[in-house]
Amino acid sequence: MYYERENIKKMLGYVSGEQPEGSNTIKLNTNENPYPPAPDIQNVITNFSSESLRRYPPARADKFRDLAASLHGVERSNIIATRGGDELLRLLITTFVNPGEAIGMTSPTYSLYPVLAQIQDCPSVMIPLNDDWSLPGTFTQQINRANCKLTFLVNPHAPSGKLFDTETLSTIASELNSVLLIDEAYVDFVDVNYDSIPLVCDNDNVIILRTLSKGYSLAGLRFGYGIGAEPLIKPMLDKTRDSYNLDLIGQQIAEAAISNRNYAMENCQKVANERNKLSESLLELGLASEASQTNFLLVTIPAEFVCTAKQLYEELKVRGILIRYFAEEKLANKVRISIGLPQQNKTLVDAVKSLQL
Repeated sequence: MYYERENIKKMLGYVSGEQPEGSNTIKLNTNENPYPPAPDIQNVITNFSSESLRRYPPARADKFRDLAASLHGVERSNIIATRGGDELLRLLITTFVNPGEAIGMTSPTYSLYPVLAQIQDCPSVMIPLNDDWSLPGTFTQQINRANCKLTFLVNPHAPSGKLFDTETLSTIASELNSVLLIDEAYVDFVDVNYDSIPLVCDNDNVIILRTLSKGYSLAGLRFGYGIGAEPLIKPMLDKTRDSYNLDLIGQQIAEAAISNRNYAMENCQKVANERNKLSESLLELGLASEASQTNFLLVTIPAEFVCTAKQLYEELKVRGILIRYFAEEKLANKVRISIGLPQQNKTLVDAVKSLQL
């Protein structure tokens, strides 16, 4: 006998990137920042008093919300702090989408989106991207025609790394009949002019996801936040959010991180520089990558290369280097490589060279 809901029984669930136990593996598969978080964060941890754990933490993380609001030029009421960006995605679905109603997204996209839709027993409307990873001209028409109640759009896009400009996003927001979530998990690595915050002020259906996992080097903390119009934020904050969803030490670390944004952005610029260098090095080996505004490269393995994309993933794993391979049609001849430290990137390039000898 089984007790799970029928839709849960049928689904496969989200597949996380491999997490090796040893420290000798060069881990370029889960888009973690290779640089450490701000030094002030160690001070928070060192000086944290365990006695304070007997009390519940601030329920709404208001100090962090104030810091985030100041950073983005909005009000506290426009910010919700969440257990990673993933909690915000769940909150959006449970707050704004009934079971059975459709959720729109691109194909391919962040693989957690359709999993969360399945959990809520909602169909996923997958709109294929163009060959150059751009959005089709009929994107919003297709979403509206399917009567989607919520649309997920990751920008910069994963797994391609492509950045959709704000003019495109503004047009989408104005045309959609649904809530639009712009997932900016990788926005801190963008090295061109880009500012989406005005979209929140100009549209009552837009919410932006930010996370401390990537740009702030805090993937292990699980802390994110949303920026949106108050009518979107308030029901999640007051009704569907878990009580005391963020622990005390996590809030204090997040406050220190966002207060040291300049430190984090300096590291993000280092990553962006290494991204461009790695792209050039791989191109010299016959491996072209998509123009990326993230901390990873989506690399195409041509038919004439010495091995397939899957074989390259397997060969590098044997050599102690983890990258990501996705076994789906549009990505079958590609691998995704996170940007590591300069020496790690060089080791990767040398390993690929060795396969060609």
